[in-house]
Formats: sequence, structure tokens, C-alpha cells
Amino acid sequence: MKALHLWLVACLLPSLAAAEIVWRGDFETGNRSQYSKEQMVSSDRLQVVTSPVSEGKYALKATVRQGDDPINSSGNRNELVYLSNERVGSEYWYRWKVMFANDFPSVDAWQLFTQWHHDGCCGSPPVEFFVKGELIRLTLNDSGTVWSTALKRGTWQEFIFHVKWSPDASVGYVELWHNGAQVLKKTYAKTMFSGQNNYLKLGLYRADTIKPVGVVYHDGMIQATKREDVFPVVQPDPDPVVDAGTPVDAGSPQEPDPVFDAGSPVDPDPVVDAGSPQDPAPMVDAGTSLDAGTNTGVKPAPLDEGEGDANFQGGCSASGGSLAAFSLLGLLGLARARRRRS
Repeated sequence: MKALHLWLVACLLPSLAAAEIVWRGDFETGNRSQYSKEQMVSSDRLQVVTSPVSEGKYALKATVRQGDDPINSSGNRNELVYLSNERVGSEYWYRWKVMFANDFPSVDAWQLFTQWHHDGCCGSPPVEFFVKGELIRLTLNDSGTVWSTALKRGTWQEFIFHVKWSPDASVGYVELWHNGAQVLKKTYAKTMFSGQNNYLKLGLYRADTIKPVGVVYHDGMIQATKREDVFPVVQPDPDPVVDAGTPVDAGSPQEPDPVFDAGSPVDPDPVVDAGSPQDPAPMVDAGTSLDAGTNTGVKPAPLDEGEGDANFQGGCSASGGSLAAFSLLGLLGLARARRRRS
């Protein structure tokens, strides 16, 4: 049961994903069986080929030579017909690709490669894509040519065509994208003839006056009801991965203007330590007696009061008394000096 379930999912999901595509004419069957019928003089005029192709494995090569007239009508042709029977009020999106051969004729005559024909008799179709001279044109039967572009050969060109089918010009409209760019905005027009349905034809149908062989390739035709089914899905570029875990240092301040320290005092004038006493003159130990008897040329210390008085009664003679007095003074000075050092 599990295997059956997986098989059903695998088979059904692709169908559901493409549910809005109502028909494919992309030749991926490898033949012309997707179309209702052919209008051709021989099978070599409408060949399913493997090269060149625009997508998938197969494409259609349509060839017309002068005199090819499979239905005995005006012009020469080899075309495929799909009886799509677009009805009044229906709205569809179509996408297909076309490449004109490098030697595709350049003539001042019409060469249709895709048309939506009416199911009545005779006359030009209500919607036709064709080449005339060196221009590709889209013509609506009641409005004339509504878009044209230069013919390019040897390269695939994509057409996306959006149509509201109606014989009322205020209801019916068309839009066109060519090679991915919108080249015709919504244009109101009659897209059907009153009382008639439309059907699709593609290949090559041209004026019978054209002599050179004409070759055009078709690929990828689909009919859908949704825009999304005809435009390729474009995946957006992923956002760059930002390492959210790496913090951005938004708090780092910018360099501020230089700060002037107005509050910092200016160095004052040098301070002279007026209070520090200068070294005094060397102290002389006045208590140490000098040898007065030795003439050293040094002025002796001042005498004690009364020593110079002539009336001083020291009890000693002038000669011996003076020497004794000095000796006594010297001993007293030595004693005082010793007391200071102890």
C-alpha cells in the first residue's frame, strides 16, 4: 500500500502543478499528434526535428515552396491546425517560440506564421502574426497593425499573447510580450467575428507570388488560463547571509573634537622657598682656646668682660697672671666642648 501511495503522489503532483495549462502543442510527443489536422502537400513540409530546438527535444520545421496549395485556396501554405474553439468571453494565455531561417525571404508580401482563424468562410482572420518585408507584425482585422518589430533571422524569439475573445471591441482585448518584454499593453479590439468561433493555425502561409523557399521553425506552444503558466518562474536572488552573531560596534564614538583642559592651571612662576634658611656661617667653637702665644695672624676671640680693665685685680702678676688665666680659660673651654659632644 505504501508503494502504491508513493506512486500516486508521483503521478498526480505534476498534473496538479500544470492544471491551468489546457493544451500543449510543443511537439514533445515526437510527432504532430497534438494537433487536430495538417494542411500540407507532403510530410517533408511539416517535419518534427531534433535540431534546432528551443526547449525539450523536438520542434517543427515548416517549409513552403512556390505552388504548395494543399487546400486549393489563395496563397501557398503548409500549416498545422488545432481546433481550440475559443468561445465568446473566454480568456487565454498563449506562449510559443519561432525562428526564421537564415535565408528566410525578404519580400514585400505577407507571410503568416501564426494565426487565429474564424470558423466561417473566407476573408482574413481576426488575429494574425506575419512578416512583410523586414518587419514582424501583429494585425487585428478591425484595427490593422497594432505592433511591429524588426525581423531577425537565425535566432529563437518568444511570444506571449494574452487575449480576451469577443466580437465586441469594448470587451475584447490583447496584450503581447516579445522576448520577455511587454511590447503591447492592453489594447481593446474585436478579437472574433460575430457568430463565429476561432481556432489556431501555425506553420507558414504566404502569397503565391513569392518564389524563394521559405523555412520557419516553431516550438513550445502552450495554451493556459493563468499568467503564471506561461511566464518562466524567476527565483529571486537569495538575500546575502549576514552573520547576525557578529556584533557591529555601533557604540564606538567617532573621534571627538580636541578637548582643551580649561580647568588645568597654568604652571605658576617658580616658587622660591623663601622659608628655607640658608646655610649659616660655620660655627666656631668659641670655647676652644686659641694659643695666644703663637703669632698666627688670627685675631683672638674677644676677652671676657673686665679682662681689658687696667684696674682688674686678678691676683696675678701681669706676666704670669695672664698665662695662668689663659690656661684656665682653655681648660674651661675644653670641658664645655666635651659636654656638647657627649
